[in-house]
Amino acid sequence: MKACILTLGCKVNEAESDSLLAGLEARGWETSDVPCAADLYIINTCAVTAEAERKSRQAVARLKKFNPSAPVLVCGCASQRDPAAFSARDGVTVVTGTMRKDRLLDLLDERGVFLATESAFCELPAPKRTHTRQNIRIQDGCDRFCSYCIIPYLRGRSRSRSAESIHAEAAACSAREIVLTGIDITSYRDGTRDLGDLLLSLADIPARIRLGSLEEGIVTREFLQKMKAAGNVCEHFHLSLQSGSDAVLRAMNRRYTRAQYLAACALIYEFFPDAAITTDIIVGFPTETDADFADSLSIVKEAGFARVHAFPYSSRPGTVAAKKRQLPAEVKRARMKQMLACAQTAEAAYLAKFAGRTFAALFEEEGGYTPNYIRVYAEGAREGGMYEVRLTEREKDGYHAAIVKEI
Repeated sequence: MKACILTLGCKVNEAESDSLLAGLEARGWETSDVPCAADLYIINTCAVTAEAERKSRQAVARLKKFNPSAPVLVCGCASQRDPAAFSARDGVTVVTGTMRKDRLLDLLDERGVFLATESAFCELPAPKRTHTRQNIRIQDGCDRFCSYCIIPYLRGRSRSRSAESIHAEAAACSAREIVLTGIDITSYRDGTRDLGDLLLSLADIPARIRLGSLEEGIVTREFLQKMKAAGNVCEHFHLSLQSGSDAVLRAMNRRYTRAQYLAACALIYEFFPDAAITTDIIVGFPTETDADFADSLSIVKEAGFARVHAFPYSSRPGTVAAKKRQLPAEVKRARMKQMLACAQTAEAAYLAKFAGRTFAALFEEEGGYTPNYIRVYAEGAREGGMYEVRLTEREKDGYHAAIVKEI
C-alpha cells in the first residue's frame, strides 16, 4: 500500500508532513512526497493567501487524476478555515485542521470532519528526512494578530516545544543543516528559556543551525551574543518587515517602527558583518499611499537586504484589514513591479561584496547555500556534500564557485 502527501505553504507544514510520512512508514506504508499513483492521499493545506487556498482546493482533483478511487484526507490551515470547501469534494473522506495532527493517522479508515484544539505543543513522530536540510518544529501558533493575517485564528495561541525534545530530534538527525521552524519562533519559551537559550543548548549538534522567520523584537545584544556563542548558527536572519512606512506598520498592528527595524539591522551587522538579512514585504496594503510605498522602496536599500520576498496584499476574510477599502488591482500590480526591481538591485548589491571570498556550502539537488544564504553552483559538487568553495563569477541568483576542499 502506498500513501502520498502533498504539502502546500510554509516550512511548518513541510515539517509536519515529513512527520506524517514517518508515521505512515512505521505502519507499513510505502510513501511519497510528490504526486503519484497511490492508495491514499493526504493534502496539507495553506491559507496564508486566497491563492494558497485556491491551490489547496485544486489539489484534490490534481491527486485524484492519479487514482480516482483512492481516499483523500485533508488537513492544515485552509481546511481549518473552511472545512466544508473540502468535505463536499468528491473523494475526500476525512477533513481535519491545523491542530492535533498526531490524530490524523488514526483516522485513515474514518469519514467526516474532525477539528480539534490544542493547549500545549503537539508532538509528532520524528520526521522522515526528505531533503538535504531538515526542518524541526519548535513552536506553533501566534499571539501577534497582525491585522492582515488569518493564521492566529487558524493555528491558535503560541505554544512551544520542550528544549529537551528539540535537542533529542536534532541529535538523532543525520542532516548537515537543521532549520528551526514554527509559526512565530521569536516567541519560543520553555519555562525561563528563550530562543537564544535554545541555540546554546544545540551548540553540541554536529550540524549547522538555520533560523526560520524572526520578528524585530528578538534582535538584542543578549540574543546575538548567545547566537555567536553557540558557534553553529548560520548568519542568516529572515527578519519580517511587511512595510517600510510607520503609518502602514501601525495599521498592520506591527509593533515596531521603521527606525527600530533599521536599528535591529544595524545591530545584526555589528555582530555579523557578512550576515544576510532577508525579509517579507506586503505591497498594496489597503491603507498604503504612494508616500507609504515610497518608504517601503527606500528601506530595501537602507536595510541592505540580501533578498526580498514581495507579494501583493491578499484580503483574508475575518481579519481587521479585510474590512478596509481595498486598493485597485492595477495599483498593486504596478507597485509589485517596482518592488521586485528594487529587490533585484538590492540583492545584486549584497552579492557583489563577496566575489573571491570562501565559504562552507551545503549542496542540494541543484546548487548549494553558504551560511549567509548565497546560492552557489560548483562543478563536481554532490547532493548532500559540504564543501569549502571560492566564489568566482556571478550567476543570476548567486555565484559560480570553485571547490577548495570537501568538509
